[in-house]
Amino acid sequence: MDALELLKKLVHETRKEDGCIQYDLVEDHENIGVFFITEIWESVEHHFQHNGTDHLMQFRIDSARMLEKSAEVYKGFKTF
Repeated sequence: MDALELLKKLVHETRKEDGCIQYDLVEDHENIGVFFITEIWESVEHHFQHNGTDHLMQFRIDSARMLEKSAEVYKGFKTF
């Protein structure tokens, strides 16, 4: 399975999760092959539960060999 297929599978499974409001895959148009995910959860607890799901843990295992560097994670709260 290639990186895009793995990411699509992750998005598909995550969108089924309780508390998932938004989980979108975006490809940088200036750097093809560079992806990021924007996610909005009903609560911090829902996001915490997501981090322990089987499909996310499997994604981390399957995608590790494809990463040029570790993922950058930014966390915040929707303000407007």
